[in-house]
Amino acid sequence: MSADKWRTFVTIIMWETLRKFGLEYCDLPTMIWNVSVMLRMVTFNIDKRNRKPIPVIFYIVMSVGSCCFIYVYLFSVSWLVFVRCKETGDRLLALIVFSLSVSSAMGQVKLFYIFIYRKEFTQIVTKMLSLDTIATEGSRYSRNLLKTLRDVKKRAIILWLVLMINGFVYILKPILLPGRHLMEDNFILYGLEPIYETPNYQIAFIIMVITCSYAVYVPANVTAFLIVIMGCIEAQLLALSEELINLWADAQHHYILNTDFDNKEPSVAGNDAIDKEREEIINDYINKHLKEMIKKHSKLITLLKEIELVLRGAIAVEFGLSMIALIAELLGGLENTYLEVPFGLMQVGMDCFIGQRIIDASECLSNAIYYCKWENFDKYNMKTVFLMLQIAQKTLTLSAGGITVLNFGNFMTIIKSIYSTYTTLRTTMK
Repeated sequence: MSADKWRTFVTIIMWETLRKFGLEYCDLPTMIWNVSVMLRMVTFNIDKRNRKPIPVIFYIVMSVGSCCFIYVYLFSVSWLVFVRCKETGDRLLALIVFSLSVSSAMGQVKLFYIFIYRKEFTQIVTKMLSLDTIATEGSRYSRNLLKTLRDVKKRAIILWLVLMINGFVYILKPILLPGRHLMEDNFILYGLEPIYETPNYQIAFIIMVITCSYAVYVPANVTAFLIVIMGCIEAQLLALSEELINLWADAQHHYILNTDFDNKEPSVAGNDAIDKEREEIINDYINKHLKEMIKKHSKLITLLKEIELVLRGAIAVEFGLSMIALIAELLGGLENTYLEVPFGLMQVGMDCFIGQRIIDASECLSNAIYYCKWENFDKYNMKTVFLMLQIAQKTLTLSAGGITVLNFGNFMTIIKSIYSTYTTLRTTMK
């Protein structure tokens, strides 16, 4: 193969691989592969289908990023806030760097929890992929799954782009300004004084670029992963709801397709009555599909409980850190922290959005059970529907540490609490 043909071949392969990250490929296996590829760069493999070892270079990059993060946002910030700013009395700088440190730690908390529960997360992904294989390709259930999963992937892409662009602008800002600047002017790294003298400035700038890239990349990909796994449950619930709504019509259609009307004698009771044979065929079909739906619903409930169990601690810590960070950012002035506020707010807002979508999908399933025309079923199937309705009336939720449910209402409560605390502290400081 000539060099030109080889380059063309490689270009085509790369382009096809990149296309799989777009909205054209919204099936669950591809979406899991997407987030798996991104998370392998943080040395975490969530997909058992990929048995290739994680490249050593990723471990080196993560080690360098972690060391820079600890040096900048833990050690240097602690020294700057509690020692240097205390001596100089620069309260504004202390608030800005403190808020920056806290908001940057939110993604690291999630990553830490994922590493602790990596076996559980791998099992959850495997169970999700097994659920996806149940759906017949081209069926209404499969089409509804893809429709919702497309929206889920769109959310993950939007969040990823917002966080990454936010970080890119934050890094680019000092480069575009005339003179020597860091991401935060007067942010002194421990042991690099005077900070704007050569070579201290160059060393500090490189360390800050590595740290910011690490602090943005981790939460962007970890949160995208959480959006996908929670979106899978949402998609399954909504597809199940659609199947329940159409169950009676499907049963009648099944009866028509499996009955030979040419050789069938007319019913004695007349055209308006349902004969015994028709009733048996329809209710057998309904009974079979109701059992399958109950199994799917039970698996989804169990899966959500497993996810909620391993995530509740991480989300609770994240919410606490976000409140502290946003209060500090408001106290530091939005004109100084305008790039930090969207970073923290987007992560918390997306968690609440995911929780709200799970609640909406759960309620949609509950309504679908009630409106599935169960009054036409036989007594046995009616009892099955009643059992499903009792289970579905307990709305599925995602919580922060089991304390507060993630939804739009609690998101607004958090915003109000942050603003109330900010106004109180602002008055006190004045």
